[in-house]
Amino acid sequence: MEASRSDFSDAAIGEIIQIAQQVHGFDFTEYAKASLKRRIIRVGQLKNMNFYDLKHALVNDQQFFKFFLEEITVNVTEMFRDPLYYLSLKEKVLPYLASYPQIKIWSAGCSTGEEAYSLNILIQDANLKSKTFIYGTDVNEEVIKTARKGIYTLEKIKGYAENYRTTTLSGSLTDHFTMMYGAAVVRADLKQNTFFSTHNLVADGVFNEFQLITCRNVFIYFESPLQEKVLRLFYKSLCPLGFLWLGSKEVIRSDFFKERFRVVDAKHNIYQKINLL
Repeated sequence: MEASRSDFSDAAIGEIIQIAQQVHGFDFTEYAKASLKRRIIRVGQLKNMNFYDLKHALVNDQQFFKFFLEEITVNVTEMFRDPLYYLSLKEKVLPYLASYPQIKIWSAGCSTGEEAYSLNILIQDANLKSKTFIYGTDVNEEVIKTARKGIYTLEKIKGYAENYRTTTLSGSLTDHFTMMYGAAVVRADLKQNTFFSTHNLVADGVFNEFQLITCRNVFIYFESPLQEKVLRLFYKSLCPLGFLWLGSKEVIRSDFFKERFRVVDAKHNIYQKINLL
């Protein structure tokens, strides 16, 4: 039976959220409700399922849940997205990071890996690659597989190249790829110090100490209590005076965390951890 928006009442969406948590261990209860509802309805429309069909598939079909998760979690990304933000990072954060004997960077919600590889190119350009390791994580196992492969279409690379030029980095974006079979493959030197793994910001905890954490265009899909929960995770994961970089539409609004992060660049949403006595 074809999906209808009327099938997916708020109560029906609540049941689907409950199934995701109880059957599969994914907690969407504090995701922004309007955005989550739109995406659940879209899954129903893509598969021509009404609420009852969707509910049955989520309970009984693990492969369907993987598809569901891929559609529900937001995977819009690109290399050097918002290039002026990368310029700010280059000018205001990298000189500070250069003072550390080792630099660990966490790209949280990395999707298909473009941001992590962009950060690695930025690090390489600043001659910091030999002492830097980058972790890219996402809740979605399928996009992590894509990130590990580091293979992107030529059409995407063409679009990313304009972002790269705006960052004023040396050379061209294609210097960091090998072209083969109509696709662009990330060069081996960019993969050497980059590790991709699944991590659930909602449920998982601290797994390392970082000098820089980037989490861009993820918070906008969380309700305020979940934003605070994730900020607490990031605060615990940052080294003393470590940096946090959020997306273009994301700011720290909580008074609790305003006292724990100082603003490095208000326009480009870069913050630095403050260690309170």
